[in-house]
Amino acid sequence: MPQNCTRCETIPKKIEGTGTLYLWFPVGHTTSKVISALDQINQDYQILEDNEACKLYFDPKNEELINLLTTKLTNKELKETQALWMTGTGEPQFRDFSRITSLNNFISLNKAEWLLDVLASERLTCHFQPIVYAEDTSRIFAQEALLRGIDEQGNLISPGRIFSHAHDAGLVFKLDALARQIAIREANQHSIEQLIFINFSPTAVYDPTTCLRMTVRAINEAGIPHNKVVFEVMESEQPPDIKHLIKILKFYQDSGFQIALDDFGTGYSNLNLISELSPDFIKLDRNLISNIDREPQKAVITKKLLEIAQHLQIKTIAEGIETLEELHWAQEHKATFIQGFLIAKPQSPPVTNTPLYR
Repeated sequence: MPQNCTRCETIPKKIEGTGTLYLWFPVGHTTSKVISALDQINQDYQILEDNEACKLYFDPKNEELINLLTTKLTNKELKETQALWMTGTGEPQFRDFSRITSLNNFISLNKAEWLLDVLASERLTCHFQPIVYAEDTSRIFAQEALLRGIDEQGNLISPGRIFSHAHDAGLVFKLDALARQIAIREANQHSIEQLIFINFSPTAVYDPTTCLRMTVRAINEAGIPHNKVVFEVMESEQPPDIKHLIKILKFYQDSGFQIALDDFGTGYSNLNLISELSPDFIKLDRNLISNIDREPQKAVITKKLLEIAQHLQIKTIAEGIETLEELHWAQEHKATFIQGFLIAKPQSPPVTNTPLYR
């Protein structure tokens, strides 16, 4: 019986009160920069382990120290410097070392109290955007679940802000797992009859058997047939770890789910992924689709991608359709499905009727 994934299911505590921060530096040059910064503000500290580590007592709300560290160190140094926070003055025990994180994550987590509150209280919801048949845009083929946060005043928080802060603070594991469960719960509440597209980040999954167990259980408890769920891979790693992706997608496929590759045609999404992963759907990136009727280079590339997908019998979704001209181009070149603001914006409850465009 697989154990629970603590990274997916546990929300870190807020960094509160005074305490001790242990820092381990990647190189001596970084050590010198930090010591110089601490001396500038007369911060008490103790050098440990042959000048490769530092111990200091401070209040995490001390913005002067936090700002100085972020100013003096490069992004690479912030990510490679290891940090361990201990409340009070107690010495770390063996069990505490599992909480070591990067200095960048520690600083970001210290600034992300609002996100910890959102996660702890599950102030998250989903808006749904329809995916329609290209040959008949009045027929809804699927609904894509798109995460939204809710602040203390009841206002929506954009997914971009949520995921950006979660990534920096090391909270993407919990956020991604929670987002999948909320998508399932709300799709069930709205009695969605079509396919349900659910996004997931491969880097938020260590081991499919453990990390995805709660997701599968939520689907089963909701009584949603596995073949009605499409897991959509968000490009979150550059370049992607293909072996890890294959392991995750094989778990989904063996469980009876369908697979879609998002943002295809840009970044590190490339033709190798099609042959390696054998997806059921590919979603052509909105940057390719935007103004495609007026940009011949985009048109040539996208036309070839559509031809390859058709030859391999992979269904295609042209996303980001905002104009009739873009829609007509996608229809003419045999995209299977259409998604975009021209059809409908994401909303809750999901739309049940979409316009017919020819």
